[in-house]
Amino acid sequence: MDAALARTWRFVGGRATNTFGRAIINTVVLWDLWELTRDKWVLASVGVMQVLPVLLLFSRAGWLADQLDRRKLASSAGFAMGMVGVGLAIASALHAPVAAYLALLFVQGCVVAVHAPATASLLPNIAPREVLPRANRMQASLSELALIGGPTLAGLALLGFEPWCVFALTGLTGTVSAFLYYSVGHVPRISAPGADDRKGSGHGPDKIDWRVGLRFIFRSRLLLPALTLDMFAVLFAGVTALLPVVADEILHVGSFGYGILRASMPIGAVTMAVIGGRIPAWKRPGRVLLIVVALYGVITIGIGVSTWLPLTALCLVVSGALDNISVVIRLTLEQNVVHDAIRGRVAAVHNVFIGMSNELGAAESGAAAALLGTAPAIIVGGAVAIVVVGAVAILWPELARMPPLAELQPPDNV
Repeated sequence: MDAALARTWRFVGGRATNTFGRAIINTVVLWDLWELTRDKWVLASVGVMQVLPVLLLFSRAGWLADQLDRRKLASSAGFAMGMVGVGLAIASALHAPVAAYLALLFVQGCVVAVHAPATASLLPNIAPREVLPRANRMQASLSELALIGGPTLAGLALLGFEPWCVFALTGLTGTVSAFLYYSVGHVPRISAPGADDRKGSGHGPDKIDWRVGLRFIFRSRLLLPALTLDMFAVLFAGVTALLPVVADEILHVGSFGYGILRASMPIGAVTMAVIGGRIPAWKRPGRVLLIVVALYGVITIGIGVSTWLPLTALCLVVSGALDNISVVIRLTLEQNVVHDAIRGRVAAVHNVFIGMSNELGAAESGAAAALLGTAPAIIVGGAVAIVVVGAVAILWPELARMPPLAELQPPDNV
């Protein structure tokens, strides 16, 4: 058990370091492009370039995670993320056109498309089933700390350094992340009877059917509504892409204030992760999920209304706490109901939901702000999230009745 926990800590450290580097990239690229263009449509295009690869590559990425060594795959993706940061540093130093930034962000999306299913399917192979909730809290806590440190460091660094200097730091984070993933050592797979779905018809005996992940999610009366909540609610209620505009045009607080705003949500998430480790497991986690996403929409409306930095930051702290509850429930749910043999492909489809709720959400936010104005777009997005929660509760009543996460088991077949 001690050895498994040590390996889990190394894995979680690698993922947190990767998240730290990616947070720096996402923070600086939005600010750099906003300063360069003052164009909200350019901010929208950032989200588009990051989500397109997720949509295009999810089937192949999931197949790779179930076919290849997940540890090596995660390590390679971690290093590649650092190289994207170096590329953005060069683009920024040379005052490259916006198209060069977008091309590098497309590459980043390709890396994320591989990294997400590889790491999501690797953790259950490392951490014993009984410690998965704890491992997910560890992962959420360190990742959120990285999301605090990344934007805060970026915001402070932008006060005294050019953006290219800050981008260059991610070359180091990528290298460290790759090393930590690789140091986990050999990770054996967990066999599951009935989960091996090899197809031989016309494709050779070792061809894996990538569609099994999609079928599994759409047949699940628990996982599908949980992912639907994340995709549609956060798609409309996410405000991260608009924080440069909020900081500049509404709050008038500059790059340092922008760094504070970017760090506020992770602060709330870390706080909730610490609290979550000290309270009993949820007896009705599905009901909790519905409530926290509805509250997330309410808090988003508060962000749209606020014109005062402390109030906006407080709303972001609360939304980060709510998001942490949602993430832990959703990840543990998936890990407990999915067979190991198809985890990579299920995680790849999951990443499409996440990519669409985050990166595509950034595109939606930028477009809505350009059409409606920044504050109205945020308020409308929060209201839509509340409506989505009501629709999910009606369409999938099983979610509210879901038993404790520890009692969930994979189905007999896929």
